Amino acid sequence: MEEAKKYELEELIEKLEGYRGRHTELITVFVPAGAILTHTTKQLENEKGTATNIKSTSTRKNVINALERAIRKLKEIGKTPENGLAIFSGNVSDTPGGEDLQVWAIEPPKKLKVKIYRCDQTFVLDPLKEMLETEEVYGLLIIERNEATIGLLDGKHIKVLQHLTSGIPGKTRAGGQSSQRFERIRDSMAKEFFKRVAGHMKTLFFDNKKLKGILVGGPIPTKEEFLEQGQLVTALKNKVVAVKDIGGTEMHGLQELVENCQDVLAEQEITKQKKILDEFFEKLGKEPDKVSYGFDEVKNRLERGAVEKLILSKSLDKKRAKELEDLAEGTSAEIHVVSNETAQGVQFDNLGGMGGILRFEIFE
Repeated sequence: MEEAKKYELEELIEKLEGYRGRHTELITVFVPAGAILTHTTKQLENEKGTATNIKSTSTRKNVINALERAIRKLKEIGKTPENGLAIFSGNVSDTPGGEDLQVWAIEPPKKLKVKIYRCDQTFVLDPLKEMLETEEVYGLLIIERNEATIGLLDGKHIKVLQHLTSGIPGKTRAGGQSSQRFERIRDSMAKEFFKRVAGHMKTLFFDNKKLKGILVGGPIPTKEEFLEQGQLVTALKNKVVAVKDIGGTEMHGLQELVENCQDVLAEQEITKQKKILDEFFEKLGKEPDKVSYGFDEVKNRLERGAVEKLILSKSLDKKRAKELEDLAEGTSAEIHVVSNETAQGVQFDNLGGMGGILRFEIFE
């Protein structure tokens, strides 16, 4: 899914989630790809007849009005779009007795496979939310002899799933034990710890259909010992796509692991965001005339066709973001949407949350 389309869908879902009907009077209609739109129109006409039996005067009025708006919108559209159609209609006023009838019609960014008609207090949004889910995730493991952290990279989000400790004593041996015997005990405990970590990885990752690969980090030679001795199930061992020297655990270690695996994660969202912001800040430092930032300057450069890549922060005012997006689409500029969940993202927000990498310099 294109970043701009994903951003727009996130915005719509967030907006629709904020509405709640007084009673079951908000209408949701999903028309699957390939369906005949007139069949849905006929169904809503029938539902309008049924709605006349609703006892509450205000609820009956709101349901019928919402259905009429939806029917009118379906007739305007005429034919089911390629990916299907989602209609949301109802009185979304937040004041008792108030009226604010609204209708939204969107073609989803992916093919809609479900047919839904629902009249409820909230809009049905799960089929659209599923379209925003990351299609590929990476398992993360930082392993040391005394502790391990298992995590997940989902898009740009790094999550700690589990932190484990081994209980292996330090190298200072207990009184009276020979050096060789003490090392044998430590090695045996390490092997048991590795097996325990492998077992947790199986529980967390084995049935994850989106798992594209596993990144493993840790000191030399512990991570290699784990892969040799940990009895990680073959299906997961075959998914290990990178092994890196990492010196930390928990969230800091996972972040370092992801940072060191950028070659593997070239298509991951967190890396794509870093790449575009790296390019922006590098040009800002070395070729400041090849970038722009701030609403008025970016808008001016877009209107003059000079912007090659438009970068927008998710924290940006929605109205301004939409205005810049429309200008970018009119000049075939790439649109990149970034978050402020990284240090670079915060730095970009401090510049106003909007910027452009230019095709050519503009001399005023």
